[in-house]
Amino acid sequence: GAGKEIREAIADPSPEVTGKAWAAVLPLVNKLKRCYEHSMELDKIVPKLLGQLVGGKLNPTQHLETQQALVKQLAEILEFVLKRIVSRQRVDSTENMLVSTELANRMSLFYAHATPMLKVLSEATSKFVNDNADDVQNTTETLGTMAKVCLRMLENPKLLQQIEREDTKMLVLRVMVGLVILYDHVHPEGAFVRGAHVDVKGCVRLLQAQPAIKAEPLLNALRYTTKHLNGENTPKNIQRLLAA
Repeated sequence: GAGKEIREAIADPSPEVTGKAWAAVLPLVNKLKRCYEHSMELDKIVPKLLGQLVGGKLNPTQHLETQQALVKQLAEILEFVLKRIVSRQRVDSTENMLVSTELANRMSLFYAHATPMLKVLSEATSKFVNDNADDVQNTTETLGTMAKVCLRMLENPKLLQQIEREDTKMLVLRVMVGLVILYDHVHPEGAFVRGAHVDVKGCVRLLQAQPAIKAEPLLNALRYTTKHLNGENTPKNIQRLLAA
């Protein structure tokens, strides 16, 4: 944002024009800072949520049935993250900025990633699994079961009929994609293997049946943010997955 004001200030660095540029830029920097700080909060809270949703005496299905409030919180975080797949941005640091040089550098690294919020969420989930090695299977089964529930809600005509608002359908779609990505990051073999506890092929087919304006950002998230197809995650790869 503020591209017009920045270009004008570069062309005419007078106090009046420069001041106008700063007035346009600073609120945007503050917004980027709040977004970055929120990602750090997510980094702390997601392992706590997973810690309650996996392990113990309950199996994944029992966890999902008896802890629906926590499941809803995890779903809302995933939906928030998938709605905010942002493009590459740059944050420069000057003495007038609302952030320190150190924070500006960290924010620059954060926003340099194609999907910064999703990256934070994936890394937080992976860290949880690394710190709780005994719960790897429960974690992947929980994520996979949640993804299957989302898929069935959108595949089953009777269940789909009960979802009246289009926003709710999009929420379920985003949550489903987010769960597939998290599953792929934490499962040793990933989500794109035969016998995985998540129906990736079904999820992709469902997405491809949606209008392109809704489906393409989510398909891109699958193509370029999954871990086990890193470097190969192209549209052709998705096509090969469907043909398998």
